[in-house]
Amino acid sequence: MFRIPSGLAATLTTLLIANPSHADDPLRLAVDIPFEPFEYRLPDGTLTGFEVELGEEVCRRIERECEWVEQGWDGIIPGLLARKYDAIMSSMAITEERRHKVLFSEPYYSNPSVWVTQADHEVDIEDRDALEGLTVGVQRGTIRDNYITDTYGEIVDVRRYDTGEDLALDVRTGRLDTAFMYYPLALSALDVDAEDSNIVTSSPLIREPKSYFGHGVAVAFHPRNETLAEQFNEALHQIKLDGTYDELMHKYVDYDIKI
Repeated sequence: MFRIPSGLAATLTTLLIANPSHADDPLRLAVDIPFEPFEYRLPDGTLTGFEVELGEEVCRRIERECEWVEQGWDGIIPGLLARKYDAIMSSMAITEERRHKVLFSEPYYSNPSVWVTQADHEVDIEDRDALEGLTVGVQRGTIRDNYITDTYGEIVDVRRYDTGEDLALDVRTGRLDTAFMYYPLALSALDVDAEDSNIVTSSPLIREPKSYFGHGVAVAFHPRNETLAEQFNEALHQIKLDGTYDELMHKYVDYDIKI
């Protein structure tokens, strides 16, 4: 019986662990849905959005087929580390805490967060005394959840939601005094600040401090999958250079998110 020398076997094992997916296999990208306009389903069930189209373009350029895997946000990093998919492409901000767990691509977009409330309910976020006792909604496990919990958790009642859609519903129906949300979600789900909307922003757009809000949004990979991260970085760089990125951005948002 033929035996592989122990040294060669160890080398092969290392290579398989570092690069578990093969070039002919579909590239499995995890996404938390819905999150308009970045990832969501059309009425016919088709998956679309800025990140979905951007991901498909990356796959085309690195000659891989995309396979989108739906995963709730709470378990999205554990799923990556368990090899349930090859990467996360779902509006994940780069933070120091996450850098200890995953390998990030270069950032490909940046978006702010914002406080929102019903138009007839004034909320002054600069006045901590006025905030005391209010019920504040956030999506569970997000950087906004971390920020509100650490900054205001002792004076407000933090109500956490598994999805941005559930959070938006309770903002719309007045079950919350205020909410701290991803700005694109406030636009798409609540028509915030629109003439016919009863939901308004109650703060400037917030991108600081970076210790909470990160250094832009990036693709997350298993820490050992450096080759795939390099392929993504090169493809994203070319997509930005040749104008494809700008076309996709203007298709889905009317403000600049490029980074």
